[in-house]
Amino acid sequence: MRYEILGRLRVAHAEESIEITAPKVGGLLATLLVCEGQIVSSDRLIGELWGSNPPKKALSTLHVHMSQLRKTLELLRSGRNTITTRSSGYLLAVRPGELDAHEFRRLAIEGRDHARGKRHEEAVTAFDAALCYWRGPVLEELRDAPIINNFASSLEETRLECVEARISSNQALGRYRETVGDLVWLVAQHPLHEELRRKLMLALFHSGRRAEALEVYDEGRRILDHELGLGPSKPLSELHRSILSAGRSVRSGAGEQSVHVAQGGCFQQVRQRHCSTRPAL
Repeated sequence: MRYEILGRLRVAHAEESIEITAPKVGGLLATLLVCEGQIVSSDRLIGELWGSNPPKKALSTLHVHMSQLRKTLELLRSGRNTITTRSSGYLLAVRPGELDAHEFRRLAIEGRDHARGKRHEEAVTAFDAALCYWRGPVLEELRDAPIINNFASSLEETRLECVEARISSNQALGRYRETVGDLVWLVAQHPLHEELRRKLMLALFHSGRRAEALEVYDEGRRILDHELGLGPSKPLSELHRSILSAGRSVRSGAGEQSVHVAQGGCFQQVRQRHCSTRPAL
């Protein structure tokens, strides 16, 4: 059995796959997955499905939706009962490797460990493999439920950290051009994040796009002044001066000499050799 929540909710077994489209059934499964390993009370499930306005016969209606969920999972002929009824609620048993979010986090941790050891080639491979699990926003159709929304928000923060870490490892390897796409996307999402802007300037400069790097600085200076009434930080200003002079060696924050080795790479175009069975974002 495979449960996929890094996108729309899907369940797969062997060659069969089902996308859970019924909102209440999907909400039940997603809540049990998010609370994996815990008994989830009926009251908590009712709160997730209906908030402060449950139906008059909420418990009976919950039982109906739970029955529908069991039947849906049985269609996949998994050969085992994955949902256990307890006196205080329900428990979903998830084995290692069955939930895509677990695999994503495992690979992201592996990538960070490699990066800390300055094994950047291995780090990039692990980060690429982790990001390949993402098919879209986490459980976007079910984000009204508080437990699901909090879990999804945490996962998305980890995803951004994973993308940033991949950028750092690629730049440590001199692969500045491969980081431009990721950084353009990230800076657009976080215009006040000066370290991301600095890395984008480095990536553009080392890709032979000096004028664009200077434009990124000017844009950041305007946004910081307008939003916060502040000027650029010292690292950003120093990089700007180095690019303007262009006669001195421009280095990354880790002190690597400026080189560029390979082309390609974009947040929406993860390298195919790591994603042969999963669509890129």
